[in-house]
Amino acid sequence: MSDSTSLTPIAADTPKVATTKRGALREFWFYFSENRGAVIGLWVFAALILVALFAPLLAPHNPDIQFRDALLMPPAWEAGGSMKFLLGTDAVGRDMLSRLIYGSQFSLFVGIVVVSVALVIGVTTGLIAGFFGGYVDTFIMRVMDIILSFPSLVLALVLVAILGPGLTNAMIAIALVLQPHFARLTRAAVIAEKNREYVTAARLAGAGRLRLMFKTILPNCLAPLIVQATLSFSNAILDAAALGFLGMGAQPPTPEWGTMLAEAREFILRAWWVVTFPGLAILITVLAINLVGDGLRDALDPKLKRS
Repeated sequence: MSDSTSLTPIAADTPKVATTKRGALREFWFYFSENRGAVIGLWVFAALILVALFAPLLAPHNPDIQFRDALLMPPAWEAGGSMKFLLGTDAVGRDMLSRLIYGSQFSLFVGIVVVSVALVIGVTTGLIAGFFGGYVDTFIMRVMDIILSFPSLVLALVLVAILGPGLTNAMIAIALVLQPHFARLTRAAVIAEKNREYVTAARLAGAGRLRLMFKTILPNCLAPLIVQATLSFSNAILDAAALGFLGMGAQPPTPEWGTMLAEAREFILRAWWVVTFPGLAILITVLAINLVGDGLRDALDPKLKRS
C-alpha cells in the first residue's frame, strides 16, 4: 500500500504540469495576438522562412546565370517585359526574382549566426558581471561602454576593414557590435534576481557558482533577452545589407540584398526595378521582424500585461 501511495502524487502531477504549460502558451498567444501588427509580422516572417527553405524549388532560374539577350529587362507587367522574368533582370541579365529568393537565405543566415554569437558572448559576460560584481563588473561594463560609444555601423566597418571584406568577417563584426546590448540587459536582470529567496535557497542547498548562474538565475532572465534577440535579428540584417552596399560585406556575385543594391545604384534612373525590389525586400523583412519583437514584448512583459 505504501508503494502505491507514494507513486500517486507523481502520476497526478504529470497532467498538472502539461495543463500549466498549455495554459502558459494560451496566455502568451492571447497577449501576442492582441497586437495585430505582430501577427501580420509573424506570418510575413514565416513566409520568408519558407521561401528561404524552398528557394531551389521556387526560383525560376539559377541566380548566377546571365541572359545576355535580356540585359536590364523590365518586369513582366511593363511594356517590353517578358513573362520569363517576372521582376525583370539586372545589368548583366540575371533574373531579379531568383536573386531575391536566394537572397532571403543569406539574410536569415546572417541573422541567425549574428544573433547566436552575440547572444552567447553577451549573456556570458553579462552573467559574469552581474553575478560577481566589484572590479569584474566595472571592467566588463566599461569595455561594453567603449563599444557602445561608437556608432554601430562605423565600428563594424572598422572591424571589417581590419579582418578583410567578406560575409563571414561582416557577421563577426556585427556580432561583436551587437553583443554589448545583451551583456547590459543580462547584467541588469542578474543583479535584480541574484538576491531573491530562490537563489539564496539554491546557494544554501550547495549549488555551485556555475549552477547558480546558468541553471537558477539565467532562466528567469530570458523574457527581455528574447525580445532583444528579435530586435537584434533585424539590426543584423540591416547592418549586413549596409556593409554589402558599401562593398565590405558579401561580395559579387553573391545574391545578397545589400550587394544587389550596390551593384544597381548606377542604374537607378533608367532601371528602377534593380534598386526597388532589393530595397523592398529589406524593408519588409526588417519591418516584419520588428513587429514580431513588439508583440513578444507585449506578451512577455508583466507590466504591459497588467496595463
